[in-house]
Amino acid sequence: MEEFDVAGLAAYLHITPDQVRKLVKQERLPSRRVGGELRFPEAEVHHWLEDRIGVSDEGQLLKVEAALERAAPAHPTWSIAEFCSVERIAIPLNSRTRGSAIRDMAKLATAGGLMWDAPAMAAAVLAREDLHPTALDNGVAMLHPRRPQTSILADSVIALGIAPQPLPFAGGGQLTDIFFLICSFDDASHLRILARLSRMIAVAGWLEQLRATESAVEAHQLLAEAEAPLLE
Repeated sequence: MEEFDVAGLAAYLHITPDQVRKLVKQERLPSRRVGGELRFPEAEVHHWLEDRIGVSDEGQLLKVEAALERAAPAHPTWSIAEFCSVERIAIPLNSRTRGSAIRDMAKLATAGGLMWDAPAMAAAVLAREDLHPTALDNGVAMLHPRRPQTSILADSVIALGIAPQPLPFAGGGQLTDIFFLICSFDDASHLRILARLSRMIAVAGWLEQLRATESAVEAHQLLAEAEAPLLE
């Protein structure tokens, strides 16, 4: 497992070493001590960032995405619309249960041939959901495995399914009708995708427009239009 030291993590997050130490004390940034020095496992840092993305506002999300872009400039022109092609959008998504929604979304993500083992992806996503559900209060679920499934991916892909009726997906009677499946090729790509999607779904009225779409082509166009201002 790769690890950051304080200086390395500070450079990765584009903050100062003192700010890293402050995050350890105040925000429970995962760390351990080796020979008296702080070390930060890369995978745990990514999980910590993922949790922060889920509770961040637009300004914070913009900073997170900018830092990740600088740290991992692969796919310099990548976009949500690029990873979520028309063939990976299902309207309607006719799943009736939590399990079938995960299986159907994994199968949808295989369209185009960049992900080729739907059962393995579904199993990884289900394990992640059992650990910590990704359903949000706004009716959106950001499905993803806990770690990148590089053995079944040629590149990052996103699938989108919109159910005609919300279905129970998390505890407490929470209902979900919009499903994004994020199949990222690496942790950094996952965080960048998650941050940008989080910014998109936070735009006032956008989810209502997405729910009103009647075809995959229309939904894909809406994705591109919502993302365009974020690329400037």
